Amino acid sequence: MEKSNLTTLCYIERDGKYLMMHRTKKEGDINRDKWVGVGGHFEPDESPEECLRREVREETGLTLTSHRLRGVVTFCSDRWPTEYMFLYTAEAAGEPGPCDEGTLEWVAKPDVYTLPVWEGDKIFFRLLETREQFFSLKLRYEGDRLAEAALDGEDLPAS
Repeated sequence: MEKSNLTTLCYIERDGKYLMMHRTKKEGDINRDKWVGVGGHFEPDESPEECLRREVREETGLTLTSHRLRGVVTFCSDRWPTEYMFLYTAEAAGEPGPCDEGTLEWVAKPDVYTLPVWEGDKIFFRLLETREQFFSLKLRYEGDRLAEAALDGEDLPAS
Protein backbone atom coordinates (compact mmCIF):
# COMPACT_ATOMS: atom_id res chain seq x y z
CA MET A 1 0.00 0.00 0.00
CA GLU A 2 1.33 3.44 -0.92
CA LYS A 3 1.89 5.82 1.98
CA SER A 4 -0.50 8.74 2.34
CA ASN A 5 0.91 12.23 1.77
CA LEU A 6 -1.00 13.28 4.92
CA THR A 7 0.90 13.06 8.20
CA THR A 8 0.79 14.19 11.81
CA LEU A 9 3.66 15.47 13.94
CA CYS A 10 3.32 15.97 17.67
CA TYR A 11 5.50 17.70 20.22
CA ILE A 12 4.49 16.37 23.62
CA GLU A 13 5.23 19.06 26.23
CA ARG A 14 6.24 18.65 29.86
CA ASP A 15 8.14 20.92 32.27
CA GLY A 16 9.40 23.25 29.53
CA LYS A 17 10.57 20.33 27.38
CA TYR A 18 9.49 18.55 24.20
CA LEU A 19 9.59 14.79 23.77
CA MET A 20 11.93 14.38 20.80
CA MET A 21 12.89 11.31 18.77
CA HIS A 22 16.44 10.88 17.49
CA ARG A 23 15.76 8.94 14.27
CA THR A 24 18.44 6.27 14.08
CA LYS A 25 16.79 2.90 13.54
CA LYS A 26 14.86 2.81 10.24
CA GLU A 27 16.63 1.99 6.97
CA GLY A 28 16.08 4.49 4.17
CA ASP A 29 14.63 7.06 6.59
CA ILE A 30 14.63 10.61 5.14
CA ASN A 31 14.81 11.81 8.77
CA ARG A 32 17.79 9.58 9.63
CA ASP A 33 20.02 11.12 12.34
CA LYS A 34 17.63 14.09 12.71
CA TRP A 35 15.66 14.93 15.86
CA VAL A 36 11.91 15.17 15.29
CA GLY A 37 8.64 14.93 17.18
CA VAL A 38 6.47 11.81 17.05
CA GLY A 39 3.96 11.10 14.33
CA GLY A 40 3.54 9.55 10.94
CA HIS A 41 1.38 8.85 7.93
CA PHE A 42 -2.39 8.57 7.98
CA GLU A 43 -3.90 5.13 7.52
CA PRO A 44 -6.99 4.79 5.30
CA ASP A 45 -10.06 6.64 6.63
CA GLU A 46 -8.24 8.08 9.67
CA SER A 47 -8.93 11.60 10.87
CA PRO A 48 -5.94 13.73 11.90
CA GLU A 49 -6.77 13.10 15.58
CA GLU A 50 -7.02 9.32 15.09
CA CYS A 51 -3.65 9.31 13.31
CA LEU A 52 -2.14 11.48 16.04
CA ARG A 53 -3.31 9.23 18.89
CA ARG A 54 -2.30 6.01 17.08
CA GLU A 55 1.16 7.26 16.14
CA VAL A 56 1.87 8.60 19.64
CA ARG A 57 0.76 5.29 21.18
CA GLU A 58 2.81 3.21 18.67
CA GLU A 59 5.99 5.28 18.97
CA THR A 60 5.95 6.16 22.70
CA GLY A 61 3.42 3.91 24.46
CA LEU A 62 1.82 7.11 25.82
CA THR A 63 -1.84 8.10 25.76
CA LEU A 64 -2.42 11.80 25.24
CA THR A 65 -4.30 13.67 27.97
CA SER A 66 -4.77 16.75 25.76
CA HIS A 67 -3.78 17.92 22.29
CA ARG A 68 -4.03 21.06 20.20
CA LEU A 69 -3.77 21.43 16.43
CA ARG A 70 -1.34 24.32 15.93
CA GLY A 71 -0.87 24.44 12.19
CA VAL A 72 -0.56 22.74 8.84
CA VAL A 73 2.88 22.45 7.25
CA THR A 74 3.24 21.82 3.50
CA PHE A 75 6.58 20.19 2.68
CA CYS A 76 7.73 20.37 -0.94
CA SER A 77 10.97 18.83 -2.15
CA ASP A 78 12.89 17.86 -5.24
CA ARG A 79 13.48 14.45 -3.57
CA TRP A 80 10.07 13.31 -2.31
CA PRO A 81 6.37 13.92 -2.98
CA THR A 82 4.63 16.88 -1.34
CA GLU A 83 3.51 16.13 2.21
CA TYR A 84 0.82 17.88 4.25
CA MET A 85 1.54 17.65 7.97
CA PHE A 86 -0.88 18.42 10.80
CA LEU A 87 1.29 19.86 13.59
CA TYR A 88 0.18 19.35 17.20
CA THR A 89 1.34 20.10 20.69
CA ALA A 90 0.06 17.81 23.41
CA GLU A 91 0.39 16.54 26.95
CA ALA A 92 0.57 12.94 28.15
CA ALA A 93 0.92 11.19 31.49
CA GLY A 94 3.59 8.61 32.27
CA GLU A 95 6.97 7.93 30.77
CA PRO A 96 7.59 6.86 27.18
CA GLY A 97 8.59 3.28 26.46
CA PRO A 98 11.05 1.93 23.90
CA CYS A 99 10.66 3.05 20.28
CA ASP A 100 11.55 1.01 17.20
CA GLU A 101 12.24 4.14 15.10
CA GLY A 102 14.75 5.92 17.32
CA THR A 103 15.61 7.10 20.81
CA LEU A 104 13.09 9.20 22.76
CA GLU A 105 14.38 11.98 24.99
CA TRP A 106 12.95 15.00 26.80
CA VAL A 107 14.73 18.10 25.44
CA ALA A 108 14.47 21.62 26.91
CA LYS A 109 12.65 23.83 24.39
CA PRO A 110 15.56 26.29 23.92
CA ASP A 111 17.90 23.36 23.21
CA VAL A 112 15.95 22.02 20.21
CA TYR A 113 17.62 24.65 18.02
CA THR A 114 21.06 23.16 18.73
CA LEU A 115 20.08 19.63 17.63
CA PRO A 116 20.39 18.32 14.07
CA VAL A 117 16.87 19.25 12.90
CA TRP A 118 15.51 20.29 9.51
CA GLU A 119 16.02 24.03 8.96
CA GLY A 120 12.26 24.54 8.52
CA ASP A 121 11.57 22.87 11.88
CA LYS A 122 13.28 25.85 13.56
CA ILE A 123 10.65 28.09 11.95
CA PHE A 124 7.74 26.12 13.37
CA PHE A 125 9.43 25.80 16.78
CA ARG A 126 9.48 29.63 16.90
CA LEU A 127 5.82 29.71 15.85
CA LEU A 128 4.88 27.19 18.57
CA GLU A 129 6.60 29.46 21.12
CA THR A 130 5.28 32.82 19.96
CA ARG A 131 2.01 32.36 18.14
CA GLU A 132 -1.33 31.36 19.61
CA GLN A 133 -3.38 31.32 16.42
CA PHE A 134 -3.39 28.53 13.83
CA PHE A 135 -0.84 28.87 11.04
CA SER A 136 -0.11 27.51 7.58
CA LEU A 137 3.58 27.10 6.79
CA LYS A 138 5.00 26.05 3.42
CA LEU A 139 8.58 24.76 3.32
CA ARG A 140 10.31 23.93 0.02
CA TYR A 141 13.53 21.98 0.10
CA GLU A 142 16.20 21.43 -2.53
CA GLY A 143 18.00 18.38 -1.21
CA ASP A 144 18.54 19.06 2.50
CA ARG A 145 18.60 22.85 2.00
CA LEU A 146 15.55 24.98 2.81
CA ALA A 147 15.04 26.96 -0.41
CA GLU A 148 11.78 28.74 0.41
CA ALA A 149 9.46 29.35 3.35
CA ALA A 150 6.06 31.00 3.43
CA LEU A 151 3.83 31.71 6.43
CA ASP A 152 0.09 32.06 5.81
CA GLY A 153 0.81 32.59 2.10
CA GLU A 154 3.47 35.30 2.58
CA ASP A 155 7.15 34.61 1.83
CA LEU A 156 9.44 34.63 4.84
CA PRO A 157 12.82 36.33 4.53
CA ALA A 158 15.78 33.97 4.26
CA SER A 159 17.45 33.39 7.63
